[in-house]
Amino acid sequence: MVIDPGSLAVLGGAIALGGGLAGSSIGIARAGVNGVATLAEEPGQLRNVIVLASLPMTQTFYGLIVLILILTTVKGNVEAPEAWAGAGFAIFACGIIAACAECFSGAYQGSVCASGIAMLTKTKGAILTNAMMLAVFVELIGVLGLVFTILAVSMLGLM
Repeated sequence: MVIDPGSLAVLGGAIALGGGLAGSSIGIARAGVNGVATLAEEPGQLRNVIVLASLPMTQTFYGLIVLILILTTVKGNVEAPEAWAGAGFAIFACGIIAACAECFSGAYQGSVCASGIAMLTKTKGAILTNAMMLAVFVELIGVLGLVFTILAVSMLGLM
């Protein structure tokens, strides 16, 4: 049985999206647990809780960008007769890189946001900006995962 390189490429893109979805779900759930507890104490913190709890959602979009890139640009080039052997596996591997970056980034960003949410009542909301800044550091890993994946795919000459 021969493995179709286009199918491998699409599978890599799907895994990238799956990693983003998983990381975002875990991160939002972690932040949401603390959000419920915070809102039980101080319902006036709803805006701040929503802001912090929604931050891990972006990793889903990064995974989607990788999938769209593969479906629209890479898949046709991988299936072309002049494509080199193993091109499908290479794109599959790039999808795994993106999936790991987005999954871990989203999950751990949720932990940072959960800590910020837990401190909202104690600081009367003053911690919001600092918590967002710390969450942005973890967000950077998701952004770098997207950038490195695009860079790797372009270096393979399949774009």
